[in-house]
Amino acid sequence: MLRSACAGCVSAALWGLLFFPVRAHAETVDTNPLNRQPEVQQAFQLFYNMDYDEAMPRFEKIQKEHPGNPMATAYLLDAVLFRELNRLDLLDTTFYANDGFLTGKHTVVEDPKVRDRIRALGDEAIDEANAELKTNPADVNALFARGWVKSLQATYSAMVERAFVGGLKEALGARSDCDKVLQLDPHYVDAELVTGVYQYVVGALSTPFKVVIGIVGIHGSKGAGLALLRDDSERGVITHVEANTSMMLFLRREGKYDAAVQIAKALAEEYPHDYLFRLEEANLEKDAGDGMVAVETYEQLIEMAKRPGYFPNAHLELAYFGMGDSLRGQKRFGDAVEAYREGATQATTSPELKRRCLLEAGKTYDLMREHDKAVQQYEAVLNAGGDTVQGDQARRYMKSAYTGK
Repeated sequence: MLRSACAGCVSAALWGLLFFPVRAHAETVDTNPLNRQPEVQQAFQLFYNMDYDEAMPRFEKIQKEHPGNPMATAYLLDAVLFRELNRLDLLDTTFYANDGFLTGKHTVVEDPKVRDRIRALGDEAIDEANAELKTNPADVNALFARGWVKSLQATYSAMVERAFVGGLKEALGARSDCDKVLQLDPHYVDAELVTGVYQYVVGALSTPFKVVIGIVGIHGSKGAGLALLRDDSERGVITHVEANTSMMLFLRREGKYDAAVQIAKALAEEYPHDYLFRLEEANLEKDAGDGMVAVETYEQLIEMAKRPGYFPNAHLELAYFGMGDSLRGQKRFGDAVEAYREGATQATTSPELKRRCLLEAGKTYDLMREHDKAVQQYEAVLNAGGDTVQGDQARRYMKSAYTGK
């Protein structure tokens, strides 16, 4: 299967960044009535705080109580998908903040049962939406549900399977459905999420990229995309958090760290038991050059995680990795090595992140001019997976010590 980096630039960004939906706003905003139901909002409140064990049975109950409703099935799909992405260490935006995600060789170990459930739920929701659209082709609720589901399918294709061509096809279908929703009902604000992401991503692509991936003649605008996302973040019923997380990623890529940090802080305050928002705050501080401020935020996150049950599903390896980067940037090399090695040894660390931690520990030892210790870390990288991006780099630095360039 062709895995073009250029196609990935669209599909990986059009994965939807559909992190966490649901919050009721002004009644003038149109939406599926089910989205405003207390049981749905309560389930998503648990989901926002990453309490999957409590949220999942509620979504399953909602689906059973609303047979044939594509939105009810989409809720469950969303929950199953993002629980799996969290398990695979794929919810740290550092992974997507540069194009290395698109060009590198990444190994992700799928759970076949979860994969099959994700695909089955997606097919079920699309069939349910199609049945409603057969009766009424202008049913905006069915169109939005189908578009949202397609964006979730694109998320799995791009992030887990790295099937960028298939993900792109799903993402384009999602955009088409949501565009039609907004044409039929401009007050259906939730549909601005997929349309806004699409506008921004296509607007950011160079003409050569558009030629390679076959979307010549399709236009986008970064400014228009961010405007749609901003409106959704303020008025969306089930996608306002998703719109915020999308804006955070795009603002980060554009170097507008202060604005992105403010979004992260607001989300962390609203959902204090979601470690990802606190993690994103630290990541943004790091990228902005506020190294020691970021270290303090990482340390606070780690201390919070020591409170029993405070973070239901924290992957602290992500915090240790970011803290290692921050400490190394401050030339606190010994502390940085310790942070990287902590990240490599967490029980939840994925094989990919383990190699990244070990590699960075080795590079840091090289900066300390302790090449023998660096080589030990590089050898550990190779033992954890030689045919990888990290393995290639480890072999190179074993021969010639890393110098920081």
